[in-house]
Amino acid sequence: MAKRNYDCHFGCPVEATLDVIGGKWKGVVLYHLCGRKRRYNELRRLLPDVTQRMLTLQLRELERDGVVLRSVYPEVPPRVEYELTPFGESLRPIIHLMREWGAEWKNRIIKTRQMAA
Repeated sequence: MAKRNYDCHFGCPVEATLDVIGGKWKGVVLYHLCGRKRRYNELRRLLPDVTQRMLTLQLRELERDGVVLRSVYPEVPPRVEYELTPFGESLRPIIHLMREWGAEWKNRIIKTRQMAA
């Protein structure tokens, strides 16, 4: 799905937030970056269902939006680490609230989906 061009104007604040953290993997990536830097392969292990291409794309979008900082170290082989920027750190309370909500309601969501299937 192509991103809309908002000309720096979002329809509402929720839309602005979802534009930055929306998508299947961004929230999970941000959750795993809360607290410490992570190397790319470490994120791959933490997210076994994400493809390499999708993880790379999501990280690039987060970097583009100033949420994640990508650091490349001149070593052989090159070491690449990702961490939250100060702007990204401002999302920490949102990510933790999402985690708490998911922990509280996960079983209900599963049951509802099973009944609908």
